[in-house]
Amino acid sequence: MSEPAVMRDVVVVGGGCYGTFYAGQLAKAKERGKARFRRVVVVDRDPACRARVELGEAPDRAFVVRQWDDYFGELLGGAARAAAAGSPDYIVPSPLMPHLMFQWVLARARERWPGRAIDVAPVPGEPGTPYDRTGPDRTRYVSFADWICPTHCIEPAVCPAIGSARTWEMGDAVRGLAERLRAAGEPVHGPALFVCRHHVFGVGTFAVDAVLEGDAMVRAAGESGAAAAVLVGTISSCHGALNLLRIGAAQAAAG
Repeated sequence: MSEPAVMRDVVVVGGGCYGTFYAGQLAKAKERGKARFRRVVVVDRDPACRARVELGEAPDRAFVVRQWDDYFGELLGGAARAAAAGSPDYIVPSPLMPHLMFQWVLARARERWPGRAIDVAPVPGEPGTPYDRTGPDRTRYVSFADWICPTHCIEPAVCPAIGSARTWEMGDAVRGLAERLRAAGEPVHGPALFVCRHHVFGVGTFAVDAVLEGDAMVRAAGESGAAAAVLVGTISSCHGALNLLRIGAAQAAAG
């Protein structure tokens, strides 16, 4: 018998159809002894979101009515590493959400270095994925799937869409992209990757610790005062959202 997934708080992004499914699956996993957690927190700006209507509040389920970026600004800004806090906290992303974790590390960089240019640059290079599109906000969306994936796919070793082995891994592709950019002379650090993996009962998560480590990577990249860039991605095995955070050089102090 497999050990239960042990978490502290689990934050579900959105209370719509996806969030309702994820929160419900987490409750089932806990009931059946497959997961242990303190509470599930569903974050949605709608006080009457579907998850609240269908699932309701419970001793281990709470609802927060806020914009996502405001909520994560507070949560992550005050978060402690799991080593200090005990069991780690996790985030359950939505397939339809913007690149929220990048937006947080971007905001942190601007707070940290108010006198330096902090910009979102286009992600250069070729990741080698069949699907590759850049959004208006310069987020580059990449995927190894050029087909419609099954809903709530957990990305197993055998891809259910094609019925054969999954021979790709997005983390390898993004790390390879960063290495090629550095080899071409680009001052690129990272990548800082927030990797969503199947955790329990069809629910994919990444740890809050991973986001804090990404923020630490950005801080380290800018500490020397030289211009730098950090490749940041929220990814799974098959799909990803990538951004390039560019840090301008620090101004020399006036003599």
